[in-house]
Amino acid sequence: MNLLFAVNDGFVDQMLTVVYSILQNSRVTHIKMFVIQEKELEQTSKIYQFCHENQVDYCPIIVTGNEFANAKITDRYPHTIYYRLLAHKYLPEDVDKVLYLDADLLCINDIKPLYDTDINGYLYAACSHSRLTNVTDVVNKVRLKNENADAYYNSGVLLMNLSEIRQNVDPNDIFDFIENNKFNLLLPDQDILNGLYGHQIKDLPDEIWNFDARKNRTYEVLSMGEWDLNWVMEHTAILHFCGREKPWKSGYFGRYSALYKHYSHRALQPWVKENSQHFSTVTDPEVSVENGQS
Repeated sequence: MNLLFAVNDGFVDQMLTVVYSILQNSRVTHIKMFVIQEKELEQTSKIYQFCHENQVDYCPIIVTGNEFANAKITDRYPHTIYYRLLAHKYLPEDVDKVLYLDADLLCINDIKPLYDTDINGYLYAACSHSRLTNVTDVVNKVRLKNENADAYYNSGVLLMNLSEIRQNVDPNDIFDFIENNKFNLLLPDQDILNGLYGHQIKDLPDEIWNFDARKNRTYEVLSMGEWDLNWVMEHTAILHFCGREKPWKSGYFGRYSALYKHYSHRALQPWVKENSQHFSTVTDPEVSVENGQS
């Protein structure tokens, strides 16, 4: 299974928690973890040690160019959020499918069926949260000038058909879209994804693959009471902690707070001890790339 993350130094622990939760709950025999970063992460040694202990291949991708220098950024949306849009540029040519994941997720059931989803004829597969909010798909279609899009998709869980993307996604189209819509982008990378490629995304059920952890009551209402806590624990594969409030922050009291803390503690505890012993890393130098060159 090929996983893709794009993080800065502030999200290393969260990324490792995601991977640990996948290992604990999914039928996967091997994981390659590609991590796009603007410079070598300060906690690289921790990542290598985690991967060694869990038999995961760590494949760092260091992008030192300034391709998104003019793109909109905030404290919540750094430059790294844009790199998923050009993943095909940075990943090795022999990788034809990858599952991009935000770092504010938790896997609580098997995600192999998601990874095995047939996406022939599509660029991506993703979930929409439109029915959970007051912003309709029609509003977003007009705002982003893509009337052919079936929905407005969340970019936090994104199954990528790299074979199709390499043929159809032109970086210049992305840069032009940013320039032409720089005052109209609310959720920058997500708006770009939907504005340019929303009509080429396979729709997936969010209650399974991208459950917005803020919206428990909304899901229950939509399902006439079926999608309650017991149902979620049995059927939902990915919890997504959307928004500003996060379960690793103090003062978070969401329904899944204790569950997240359990996985975070189990993922990180063995590797935070001081004076840990030396370890041999598990990495594939053939796919560790810099500046997009494999």
